[in-house]
Amino acid sequence: MTISDRQKENARPATFAAWPRRAFEGFRGFIRGIANLGIEGYPPDIRRRLKIVNVFSALVVVTTCIYAAQLWASGVKEMQPAVYINLAVALIVALVPFMHRYNEIAGGLLLVVAEFSALIAFTAFFGRMGGAPLQYVIAAAAPFVIFEARRFWLILTIVSLALILHLFVWFTFPMEAAQFRADDKTINSLYVQAAVTTFGLIAACVYYAFSLFERAKAETETVLRNVLPDSVVERLKESPGETIADGFSEASVMFADITGFVSMARSLGPDRTVALLNRLVIAFDELADRHGVEKIKTIGDAYMVASGVPIPRRDHVEALASMGLDMVAAVQRISTEESIAISVRVGMASGPMMAGIIGKNKFSYDVWGDPVNLASRLEQSSTPGSIAICPTCAQSLDKIFILEPRGTIEIKGVGPQQSWYLVGRK
Repeated sequence: MTISDRQKENARPATFAAWPRRAFEGFRGFIRGIANLGIEGYPPDIRRRLKIVNVFSALVVVTTCIYAAQLWASGVKEMQPAVYINLAVALIVALVPFMHRYNEIAGGLLLVVAEFSALIAFTAFFGRMGGAPLQYVIAAAAPFVIFEARRFWLILTIVSLALILHLFVWFTFPMEAAQFRADDKTINSLYVQAAVTTFGLIAACVYYAFSLFERAKAETETVLRNVLPDSVVERLKESPGETIADGFSEASVMFADITGFVSMARSLGPDRTVALLNRLVIAFDELADRHGVEKIKTIGDAYMVASGVPIPRRDHVEALASMGLDMVAAVQRISTEESIAISVRVGMASGPMMAGIIGKNKFSYDVWGDPVNLASRLEQSSTPGSIAICPTCAQSLDKIFILEPRGTIEIKGVGPQQSWYLVGRK
């Protein structure tokens, strides 16, 4: 055997093993193509619902055609009307995706009309024990998926109509009035098939509704946790509407501001400005997570972060100081990589403060107190690339960080105030 032959032999098992995966991917692509029929131009939420309608319609077409083939293969000539009914239903339901071009509920309405009419025909043909009346029960759940709960009156109309039709066919078409007198075995088979279909579709509708609820709940919680601290989110979940307000005897707060950002933005243009600011904020957010401190907010190119809130910690000053040094280093790194001259001014203060949620619709978690005002003033008085700190911070950091005295400076709204620069770690 040559080397080429060996390579071919070795390649065959891998190719054979990959065949099921390729087939599965091809099937998924086919289903995806069916789901996307006729939904162009609709908003994402509506497209998601119309995809379900398309897949549901495709399942109806496939199962109806299979059922028609089974009836035809039975060889019973009296079954031919049922074969034609199934084929007619499959043809009509196949048009559902093309109805989306008219409006978002046209396809769903066509599906409802086709199914309701077909169930009347099947009940008239096989009698009420053939299982067709049972499938009207699906209308108690399916309209909520097909039309969404916001169309309450349309859904109520469809559910009421399904109930009326169920009772109508049940009392109108007893077994002795059936057009086709099937034996007990055939009737039992039809009823089992109808029961399986009914239970399966109701379960699918309920599953879909709960999955939408869980997805919406997860998305809402993700947004909340991006806006509010995790501990605050848990408190809101336990007591919705509760006023969240806490006092802290010791905490630290820090402000950082990109120097000369407004003038720099004029030269960079909107796209590069937003991209640069986004990169800086993302870097700061990652540092906040790493050091276990709480991002409070961003205001333009200003970044506010606190430590010791909403969960108190003994090393709140050290944690925030470490983040401040890393922020300065991150700005220097990004400045070099982007070839843009940028730097950051930082001010930091500690002491007693308050924190809580403010607002109703676009709420936020914020902190207040003298240290907050002092940190803001220290940031404004700082120099580019430096971290100005208050006396309380200096006292806490003196043993493990390198500090540089600034002397006494005039702080607006505070008066003469001693200050230090945080230079690095010892």
